[in-house]
Amino acid sequence: MTKEGNISTLSIPNHTEVARGTLRSLIARAGLSVEEFIDEAK
Repeated sequence: MTKEGNISTLSIPNHTEVARGTLRSLIARAGLSVEEFIDEAK
């Protein structure tokens, strides 16, 4: 995913499931809200 004006390097776990807290942390580090992430993931 990309977000214009925001450069971030994220480590993405290679698991079928990611812990809720880990996912929220990755979303925040990407500069997104949970709602923005969900909209982009559709």
